[in-house]
Amino acid sequence: MPFVASRADSELPAIDDRLAPPETRFEVHDGELVYVSPADPPHGEHHVQLAALLEAHTGSDFQVAADLLTRTSKVDDIAPDVSVYPGAPDARTGGRQLEQLAFEIASTQSLAAAANKAAKLAGRGVRRVFAVDVARARVLEWSTERALWLQLDAAGHIEDPALEVPLPIAAIVHAAKADDAVARALIARRNPVIEAVRTEDRAEGMITAKIEALIAVLAARGIEVGAARDRIAREHDPGQLDRWIARAATASTLADVLDRL
Repeated sequence: MPFVASRADSELPAIDDRLAPPETRFEVHDGELVYVSPADPPHGEHHVQLAALLEAHTGSDFQVAADLLTRTSKVDDIAPDVSVYPGAPDARTGGRQLEQLAFEIASTQSLAAAANKAAKLAGRGVRRVFAVDVARARVLEWSTERALWLQLDAAGHIEDPALEVPLPIAAIVHAAKADDAVARALIARRNPVIEAVRTEDRAEGMITAKIEALIAVLAARGIEVGAARDRIAREHDPGQLDRWIARAATASTLADVLDRL
């Protein structure tokens, strides 16, 4: 029976004490070096999609990594497909902290093999381990108590302290929904770039509204805009537009509005 580490085992090696050679396609399972083959679609596509989803939904205190080796026992050094772990170093060791969430994509490996890895990760202390069953379009979570996979509600969300925004399960298995989920998560997290764009859009909308209001006031007073329309449209100073609108309410000519000092 494969060795599964206990959280109480005080003699466990550090999680970044390597058995497997880093930057290669090898893991160590039960003391044996195991070659992990490169992925074909759809496994490889879901690998990228899942990493992007987690990056968008994860809190700022956490990091997302793909194929991150974790020493789970004296005889195991394995790499979940995607991991979420605290960004701060371990206060005791100075190395990285153990991942809190781990995901396996099970399109080319059996769920039984993924279960073996899940048990080792959970035994080391990883709080939650998930499997993405691509062929059946479902997401499962490992139950340590029952030693088996439990299917999650496809209409539900994964909520966790490591996630700033709940992760929709449907987006994990359906690529068409992934982009929308990433966008919603970035908006919910008030991503600085998105916030800047939204601020610019609001400012541009306000300018457009002021220009339209000025032209409407001039028209109501019977003042022809004519060739000055382009000049008005190019004005992006909201203060200047406010002054023109105020003048238009009493002016009798266009010059009184646009050229008066």
